Amino acid sequence: MISVICAYNKEQTFNACLLKSLSEQKTHCEVIAVDNTKSRFKSAAAAFNWGGTRAAGDYLMFAHQDIDLRSDSWFEGTEELLNSLPDLGIAGVAGISERGRPSTGRRRNTIHRTTQAQRRNVITHGPQRQRWGTPIQKPERVQTLDECLVIIPKSMFKMLQFDEVTCDSWHLYAADYCLSVMERGFGVYAIPRCVYHQSKGYQEPGTLRAIVALALPEEYYRTLERVLKKHKAHYKWIHTSIASWNATYPLGLQRAKLVITDFVLSRIFKIDGGG
Repeated sequence: MISVICAYNKEQTFNACLLKSLSEQKTHCEVIAVDNTKSRFKSAAAAFNWGGTRAAGDYLMFAHQDIDLRSDSWFEGTEELLNSLPDLGIAGVAGISERGRPSTGRRRNTIHRTTQAQRRNVITHGPQRQRWGTPIQKPERVQTLDECLVIIPKSMFKMLQFDEVTCDSWHLYAADYCLSVMERGFGVYAIPRCVYHQSKGYQEPGTLRAIVALALPEEYYRTLERVLKKHKAHYKWIHTSIASWNATYPLGLQRAKLVITDFVLSRIFKIDGGG
């Protein structure tokens, strides 16, 4: 059995999206709804650790409140798929691979947005149902996973919970967990299970606003700095759904370069688009 844990702060969204989707499933699953409408928990790690320790399933699925599984048979075969991965530490529907990085990113200490080729498995998101990622037909190893939906074996979760100190916000807790899992010799996988994520997600430069990097909350960067420091002995590059970050390069300089790059690309896009 799979236990689904969701920490929600908008009850209407939770009921209309994830809970409705789960209620339509042909396969039984346990649902642990963590009510955070009154900000009981200050971080995703704390909320999910609370819910995960109360789960009875063999696999714990941590999902956002605005996820729609798109099919009433989403769980059919999922456990068999997960069981086929003997070194499984964590799996998810959207992963970021080291494959597909721009060559300049391999040669220089330069920050870059993660490319479509790095993003594994196509999910759709936002009102326009935009596509995110390169389609996969079987589980594929990745470095990190997007936090919209991840699945952890209960046996793994008993050994390693989300880091509430490093990730004391609502950001990067899945990426940090993936890196910690690999440091312990376990695998991180993107699996071919599609979902619809109502969140707009990341917009390519120029599509909506000129400088997307400035829209990220400051707490994202505070958490990111701790994640980079925690794992820099094991990884020079840490790939997230937003960008690839050099763990040994000053974060402030990387942020500045990202802002400048977004601005330049957005102006080029606007000119090319005739705007």
